[in-house]
Amino acid sequence: MNNLTVRNATVMDTEYVYQFVCLLEDMQFDREVFGQYYLHNIANPEYYYLLAVEGDRPVGYLSCHGQLLLHHLNYVYEIQELYVENAYWGRGIGRLLIAHLRELLKDKDYDMLEVACGFKRPESHIFYEQVGFGRTHYKFTMKKE
Repeated sequence: MNNLTVRNATVMDTEYVYQFVCLLEDMQFDREVFGQYYLHNIANPEYYYLLAVEGDRPVGYLSCHGQLLLHHLNYVYEIQELYVENAYWGRGIGRLLIAHLRELLKDKDYDMLEVACGFKRPESHIFYEQVGFGRTHYKFTMKKE
């Protein structure tokens, strides 16, 4: 991890982020629509898109969205996606991305940092608990008919 850095993702990183999200979700998304949404999101000052980069090659990715929620009377930031290439697992990259995010948020007024994680990722559940997240909620979802 000697030359590993974390930086903000930019327009120039669209293809890397697209590939990471497709791998994370194990599906191919419409590339054009993805690009439009990505550009929209990175322009939002309450959204954070980070890349872990080794040399000049991105190897990990984190996105986090902040929302002003009435039931908290404050901002809540939620990690939307966290992906590290399999070959880089166990090298502290996920921890580094979360630590970098927390550093970016440290001077902000917010209530909590959250993450939702699907049942099919038990190794991720363990990771999130190890970095300090607690299991405090259930998340229920309903697909549009």
